[in-house]
Amino acid sequence: MNQNFYNEIRNILLAARSKVYQTANFAMVEAYWNIGKSIIEEQGGNEKAEYGAGLLKELSKQMTHDFGKGFTVTNLKYMRQFYLTFPNGHALRDELSWTHYRLLMKVENDNAREFYMQEAVKSGWSTRQLERQINTFFYERLLSSKNKEKVAAEIQTSEAAKTPEDIIRDPYVLEFLGLNPNDDFYESDLEQALITHLQKFLLELGRGFSFVARQKRITFDGRHFWIDLVFYNYILKCFVLIDLKVGDLTHQDLGQMQMYVHYYERELMNEGDNPPIGIVLCADKSESVVKYTLPENETQIFASKYKLYLPSEEELLQELRREYRALEDEKFEKTESTKLE
Repeated sequence: MNQNFYNEIRNILLAARSKVYQTANFAMVEAYWNIGKSIIEEQGGNEKAEYGAGLLKELSKQMTHDFGKGFTVTNLKYMRQFYLTFPNGHALRDELSWTHYRLLMKVENDNAREFYMQEAVKSGWSTRQLERQINTFFYERLLSSKNKEKVAAEIQTSEAAKTPEDIIRDPYVLEFLGLNPNDDFYESDLEQALITHLQKFLLELGRGFSFVARQKRITFDGRHFWIDLVFYNYILKCFVLIDLKVGDLTHQDLGQMQMYVHYYERELMNEGDNPPIGIVLCADKSESVVKYTLPENETQIFASKYKLYLPSEEELLQELRREYRALEDEKFEKTESTKLE
């Protein structure tokens, strides 16, 4: 087969996939802008309407019921702010995604925001590139620099283009289209197997565990994080968050879990709940490590009580090591079976 012919067919398909992604993204951007516009109009054009909080709460409840995830009060506030920041809907650029606009909304200077928007379009910046330029004050440095060409050269670095796999994993797009993300998108086969086993182990262990979520997504300023497992312990009356790391445990892993604990403490605790507990498991097969993360200002009484109902470090270590051995045995058997064939 002629290679040029194949490349032509391949480029047609890649262009079509890219168009689908861009169309879905901009349809979402336009919808969110119009939702923000409608919210402001319902508030009589008053940016600080007193009944705004109640309105957003009721709207969030109804939209979540009808359309699923993606319409929390926080996200509705972003849509409202989106309209206020970009009041001219005709000026929105279809090359930019909702995540691009979430980043641009954080830029307070109007001139700087316009600069970043135009440069993002012209240079095809990914959201990561845009975030880097904003966080390093590229606009301000460019204005104050005597060697503007040298500073401007910084933005010429590019990143790999999005693949179709990246597109279908985008949580914003999935939510907007009413699709559910597949857990397998976010974890390796090994991690999935360990998480599945751990989930079953805790439920079989009892001690008040009730399963809540797997690969629970939380979002801060357009960045997505996934908590491997979330349980609710009805004896301790608290959420139990579990993250599993394949490899060495780092201080960043512990800091991230602390962030998860604080998020649940401030956003998702119900009345009467005790503060959540975080567990970070380092599943390196040579040396497993377990770290518990308790909320700040926790009382010793509760800290002692949780030890009675949560699995001990030794129990968790034994289960991880047992599952590692089972996975390695299974892998060995498959390898041997393939050899025989």
